[in-house]
Amino acid sequence: MKLDVTVEKSDVGVVQVAVQGTVNIHTSPRLRDALKPLFVDQNKEIHVQLSGVPFMDSSGIATLVEGLQWSRHSGGSFVLHDLQDTVRDVFSLAKLDSIFDIAEDKV
Repeated sequence: MKLDVTVEKSDVGVVQVAVQGTVNIHTSPRLRDALKPLFVDQNKEIHVQLSGVPFMDSSGIATLVEGLQWSRHSGGSFVLHDLQDTVRDVFSLAKLDSIFDIAEDKV
């Protein structure tokens, strides 16, 4: 399965992460591998663009929850952007839409 994760860092500690493809048990380790170093670097803001993700299973959700925990521990922010309806429904059903900062505008 194909999953593309692009990371762009700014000089002021803001990171843009664009995710393209299905995030599931097979591909979520790639997303985790892309996110984990961002928290070691103590970035202030991490914005994860999910408009290119048509499906996400519980392992993908768990990876994003881990990212949220890392960011809270380091004092940064972790914002999800432009969730497709199928992915938004998963967050809503799990009641995670009230825990995550979810934005509809593109960064």
